[in-house]
Amino acid sequence: MSTKNKILDAAEKLFAIQGFNGTSLREITSQAEVNLAAVNYHFGSKKELIKSVMSRYMNELSPRLELSLVNICEQEDLTLLEVFSAFIDPLLSLNEFKENGTSNFLQLLGRGYSDSQGFLRWFLTTQYPGVINNFVKAVQKAYPELTAEEMFWRLHFTMGTVVFTMSSSDALIDIAKSDFDKKMDIAGVIKKVIPYVAAGVAAPLL
Repeated sequence: MSTKNKILDAAEKLFAIQGFNGTSLREITSQAEVNLAAVNYHFGSKKELIKSVMSRYMNELSPRLELSLVNICEQEDLTLLEVFSAFIDPLLSLNEFKENGTSNFLQLLGRGYSDSQGFLRWFLTTQYPGVINNFVKAVQKAYPELTAEEMFWRLHFTMGTVVFTMSSSDALIDIAKSDFDKKMDIAGVIKKVIPYVAAGVAAPLL
């Protein structure tokens, strides 16, 4: 494995567990068994390393998700449940890219919000605009009465729900097993949260 990939793998693991703010470059170099100079050489800064960790997943996810959203927009009588369900297969495809890829990515995405990494949100929206644009287009088609302001609030609440759910997905899977004797995985968690957020965005305007 190349030095660059060793650093990325170590950073990904630590970021997912400890968060972006809670992980130091020294911890990453120790985990990757490289020196700090190697991190500076390949990435230049911690922010650039964070972007690179997320880009590995987004470069795989973005084309699939864009295509899924474009295809869903071609449907007549499109519902918001169908719009949000368009995320399921592209997200689960990350498990083919990397072991536990879906869970890892969603945990990292959640960290980007819970750790107040504004630069990361800006990076994702500007670097992968097709995902956002096609998603907004699909939501507008499914619910044309939704104003831009109301869409902002509802998608903000949706992101909060998804981030909280995915950041605690391991605990939720354990609870499902211990309290309800239900075997759950990350795919099951995603399929549970999709109807909930779709219903929230679809709520009548007041």
